[in-house]
Amino acid sequence: MTDPVGKIPSELDQLPDRDTEETAEWAASLDAVTKAAGPHRAAYLMRRTLQHAEGAGLALPKLLETDYVNTIPTSAEPSVTETGGDEEMERRITAWNRWNAAAMVTRGSKYGVGGHIATFASAAWLYETGFNHFFKGKESPDAPGSGDQLYIQGHASPGIYARAFLDGRLNEAHLDNFRQESGGNGLPSYPHPRRLPWLWEFPTVSMGLGPLSAIYQARFNRYLTNRAIKDVSASHVWAFLGDGEMDEPESTAALALAAREGLDNLTFVINCNLQRLDGPVRANFKIVQELEAQFRGAGWNVVKSLWGNAWDELFALDTTGALVRRLREVPDAQVQTYQTRDAAYIRQDFFGKEPALVEMAKLLSDDKILECFHLSRGGHEPRKVYAAYKAALEFKGAPTVILAQTVKGFTLGEGFASKNANHQMKKLSTDEFKNMRDLLGLPISDAQFTDGQVPYGHPGADSPEVRYLQERRAALGGPAPARRVHPLAPLPAPAEKAFTAFDKGSGAQSMATTMAFVRLVKDLIRDKETGRRWVPIVPDEARTFGMESLFPSLGIYSPKGQTYEPVDRDQLMYYKEAKNGQILNEGITEAGSMADFIAASTAYSTHGEAMIPFYIFYSMFGWQRTADQMWQLGDQLGRGFLVGATAGRTTLTGEGLQHADGHSPVIAATNPAALTYDPAFAYEVAAIVKEGLRRMYGEAAEGEDQDVFYYLTVYNEPMPQPAKPAGIDEGIVKGLYRFNTAESAGLDLPANSSRIQLLSSGTAIHWALEAQKLLAAEWGVAADVWSATSWTELRRDALEADAALLRGEERVPYVREALAGAEGPVLAVSDYMRQVPDQIAQWVEQDWSSLGADGFGLSDTRDAARRHFGVDAQSIVVAALAQLARRGEVQASAVKEARERYGL
Repeated sequence: MTDPVGKIPSELDQLPDRDTEETAEWAASLDAVTKAAGPHRAAYLMRRTLQHAEGAGLALPKLLETDYVNTIPTSAEPSVTETGGDEEMERRITAWNRWNAAAMVTRGSKYGVGGHIATFASAAWLYETGFNHFFKGKESPDAPGSGDQLYIQGHASPGIYARAFLDGRLNEAHLDNFRQESGGNGLPSYPHPRRLPWLWEFPTVSMGLGPLSAIYQARFNRYLTNRAIKDVSASHVWAFLGDGEMDEPESTAALALAAREGLDNLTFVINCNLQRLDGPVRANFKIVQELEAQFRGAGWNVVKSLWGNAWDELFALDTTGALVRRLREVPDAQVQTYQTRDAAYIRQDFFGKEPALVEMAKLLSDDKILECFHLSRGGHEPRKVYAAYKAALEFKGAPTVILAQTVKGFTLGEGFASKNANHQMKKLSTDEFKNMRDLLGLPISDAQFTDGQVPYGHPGADSPEVRYLQERRAALGGPAPARRVHPLAPLPAPAEKAFTAFDKGSGAQSMATTMAFVRLVKDLIRDKETGRRWVPIVPDEARTFGMESLFPSLGIYSPKGQTYEPVDRDQLMYYKEAKNGQILNEGITEAGSMADFIAASTAYSTHGEAMIPFYIFYSMFGWQRTADQMWQLGDQLGRGFLVGATAGRTTLTGEGLQHADGHSPVIAATNPAALTYDPAFAYEVAAIVKEGLRRMYGEAAEGEDQDVFYYLTVYNEPMPQPAKPAGIDEGIVKGLYRFNTAESAGLDLPANSSRIQLLSSGTAIHWALEAQKLLAAEWGVAADVWSATSWTELRRDALEADAALLRGEERVPYVREALAGAEGPVLAVSDYMRQVPDQIAQWVEQDWSSLGADGFGLSDTRDAARRHFGVDAQSIVVAALAQLARRGEVQASAVKEARERYGL
């Protein structure tokens, strides 16, 4: 027989076929089945053959899609006895939670604070099954102090609050203050650890960040275990996501990483209710099939739970495959429509497309059709959800994604279920609540609806439902979700030697502050007490930052170890990967590196292990690219050091517009948890890191917030590092100190010379120091030079002083106190836009002016770029003279003369 596909080129054509006759026989057999029994039967046999081959261990690529049916057939689901639960009791608990979630949002709607009802209504059983049978609490003997990590879908938060109300952790007053937090007794809109730190562990509602963070949390769990910091191998990470959320690039950015590293301690549960905020997720397509192909292609195990038990009868009748074909071809928006239409419409539109389906429909009652198309979904049946979760935990070697089909707005009535607008619907009417009560079988009387307000429902603290709920949670290790701040002893301070190494300066040797930071951290990692707790994180730029010397000594983390001989093995600083490696070298992914940082920076709470992460990156690709994750970091109460290297608009010579950072401190200033510093000298870097370790990991002062993180900008321009002046540590930490005066710099000045104060930060202090010399030598002007290590901290201190004044307290801002008595005007300069130093202008009593590198960056030498932006030493001199001329302290002609002399 002629092979009908024999002429199509194939990659197999280049491989030898040792028995072409046998190959032809197999192809002929397939053709014969197709002709005799139809393509459906042929495809079925091929699928069965592939499954058999996979089970036999044959190395074959997997299919990316399966039919639009459940992965686990009803016959393979566990029995009630095997689940160990009471299904009726769990149904009643779920009913109370559904009710109170809807009641809470509806009661709050009169204040206009919003809320979401339909998401939890669709996902209730996805959560309840986990809480009753799977999710380990912090007191679990299998995962002590850690439990499981739960990434709750943000819009489902009312259901989580409802459960906490049922178990006694919340009361009616809490529920009535949903989204009303200013009084101190409210509940945040979504999972926000900073707002409700005893309940929420992970902020998730900036969609896309939850799935990304969950992957890196599971990966960091393995890191802790492999490095023998803590064995958290029994912890499992569960991420609850919406099908619409999967459109966010971050949602799928790390799927390959999770599969590559075999993270079978991770499960995604995607609530496929087929709707996003405005309408269908894939109106003309099928989101479940698309996600299945995407996850299978990335190497994940996929479990589909699409249809409820009511569909079993229909599948049993599908002897021709017509039903399965029809389910695959109907677009999601039409499935959504079926959920709202009558049986006659469904008979005509769904079953009427193929004769075999017409005949099948004749065997089905209208009630059966409506049960299947309106109600029966895999995500609404607890035993199917249980089977999926059990399969996920039992699967080894790869992460699992569960695609659970549900109906958005399930049990909320015809006004909600599957309606495009249900995401924005914030309340139910009294009649809708009464219908919901009857559907759920709740003992709530009409008399309890007083003044048109829906009542909360609770079966009683000693009711069978509450006792069952609490017993199930006790068996699993305590309440969930729950965040714990473990009573950790402060980490011992590292030896002082590491911090004082730069006090004498660098002499004739030049050093960039990036290298100073790396050298400091190398010494700190050697500390016997705390060294192993450092987590160096870098996105494939370690060599750029001079960190390659850490490769052989610390090792790059890899769960596979090093299965190859590195090309540079004969070199001292060779590329060394190790299963217990300390460095997280993420490749070119700032988002992945930030997710690493978040997991490490919150390990003190998640696992009771204080880790000290530092993430070093091109400063331009930090805040500008991943500021959303920095905000997430602040919400999650993370601690650690972010280091923006190769910083500044003019210092990263030659790289140009996309690399030249002139504004990261501006973005960082918007994050209340970020302490932003722009150190000029190596000893400043050491002093800031020392203070950060004390504040975040040591003995915090009374009233001091430990839940902060530090952002340091460091530069790649080698410069002479001066010796550390005495008595400046307070100024370094608070943000400003006088580095020198014209007199202490040994400059010759005429008597009664005019004076100006030059405030500078980072590498700009070197331009200010050069300008100081020019002003004295060529213009007879005395300039004092100040190092402004943190414009942002100066501003925050001043804002606190303003607030204190409103409370009737007398307090002077530190910046005003530091500059008190300083003669002349103030001129501020940095390698950033003027907005950075201008943060403090209103609190400076002297005349104020500033220079900065505003606008887009450009490629050129450092000198040329600084001249272009008007921040070089000569530009500072002209600006200083202009400021003094306005005050009548130098001749106005001096300004013109200086411009001409310096070619400006």
